[in-house]
Amino acid sequence: MNGSSYDGVALPESPADLIALADAAVAKLNEVSFAALSGADLLAAAETNERMRARIEAATTSLMIELSDQYAFQAQGYMTVQKYLTNGLRLGVREANTRMKLMFATGEFRAIGGDRLPARNPATAHALREGAINRGHVAEIDAVMDKVPARVDAETVAAAEAQLADVARGLSPEAVRQAGTRLLGHLDPDGELTDDTDRRRTRGFTLAPQDQRLMSKLQGSITPALRAKLDVLLTAWAAPGMNNPDDAESPFGAVDQDGLDADALAAARERDTRSTAQRNHDALAAMADFVLGHGGLGRPDRLPAELVVTVTDQELAAEAGVALTATGARIPVSELVELAAHATPHLAVFKNNTSEVLYLGRGKRFASKAQRLAMFARDRGCTGPGCDVPFARTEAHHAARWEDGGCTDITNLGAACGKHNRAEGSGPGKWETTVLADGADAGRVGWRPAGSDRRWQVNPLHHVGQDPDLLPHGPPRGAGSAIEAMLSRLLDAA
Repeated sequence: MNGSSYDGVALPESPADLIALADAAVAKLNEVSFAALSGADLLAAAETNERMRARIEAATTSLMIELSDQYAFQAQGYMTVQKYLTNGLRLGVREANTRMKLMFATGEFRAIGGDRLPARNPATAHALREGAINRGHVAEIDAVMDKVPARVDAETVAAAEAQLADVARGLSPEAVRQAGTRLLGHLDPDGELTDDTDRRRTRGFTLAPQDQRLMSKLQGSITPALRAKLDVLLTAWAAPGMNNPDDAESPFGAVDQDGLDADALAAARERDTRSTAQRNHDALAAMADFVLGHGGLGRPDRLPAELVVTVTDQELAAEAGVALTATGARIPVSELVELAAHATPHLAVFKNNTSEVLYLGRGKRFASKAQRLAMFARDRGCTGPGCDVPFARTEAHHAARWEDGGCTDITNLGAACGKHNRAEGSGPGKWETTVLADGADAGRVGWRPAGSDRRWQVNPLHHVGQDPDLLPHGPPRGAGSAIEAMLSRLLDAA
């Protein structure tokens, strides 16, 4: 039996012999006990095992491609390789679909002329063969690459895929998904390459058939404008204690409605044990009741929603870019005017790449929300280091403690989620905060461990996309007049 060595182990060259050897090795592995290994050896074995599993996935992809190229599955009566995987190998529909997606994402198919074509995601395929990433990483990378606008040039696409494959070597699939989202934002920072036509083409919302329990699943892809509206509605209608069908005393409607009994809401909130998903469901049901009960099937009039939006002066002047809502949704600036025509907007305009607010305007009902609106315009979300909680779920945090004489002024306030707000204080495990007075982060809230002299930390997560290196340099000509005209359009529409 001809062969070669790998890491000092003699191995056959035949794929069939290699698979047989691997099968025998795994069979033997199931007969031995891991109890004899030390903790360090167990950890090393676990890492080697995961690398082996990933390499097997890559080898399986090559095997399935050859099965497909030679139509070998037809010998057992199957018309497609997917049917063979589903029924012939008894994988089932879900696993067969997963392997097919893996094959198309990393496989090297044969061209009409007989030559092997490079994989759709070559860097990802290489990392999988090395055992550095797994099928979960591949799925997330492939999903990101599918969303790259077609107008992005091939060289940039290849570099983006290579970068994702590289970061995947040290991240979980979920973290790769987040990195991919940010990468997509950098590839098309001002929304010019991904246009409304692309979004309309991929929009959709479907209700799956009822299952044995008469339950139905939702599936869809919604536009940024619809996402922003849903965020506003769910924030108000799915608040803890509201619209609970299992609590006869639970208030109905929106949490910020006039005349709501604060004591009744507080009591209902204490009794509320629902998950976020359950509250969202109950809110949707309550909103449906509200719409139906108020003649909602008639001609629609005006959506009683309120949106808070922040955007830079450069994006507004160019009518391009991505605006941010208080609930964390991102809306193309090109859709702002349309959105403003159906809601009551609050708009904050920034000087590009800084925290300086050039304009803080409103459509209606401004008054008592001024400080919260200014905080959103500056902070965008929780200011705690590394926290991704959007502004809608934050509290007004005093940088200088209220107990120590800190004032409730915008110069002493910052957005903080409940966890970080409670983390501020003195002693081990606590943080101290300040509003930075100078430097590149002047005006933003800084955090550091209580009692330390470490550098103040700011949270960059909510400001991704404002990096000067990722945006065109210098304001466009005529920016002032363009901003004024755009503001007039927005306020007129409201």
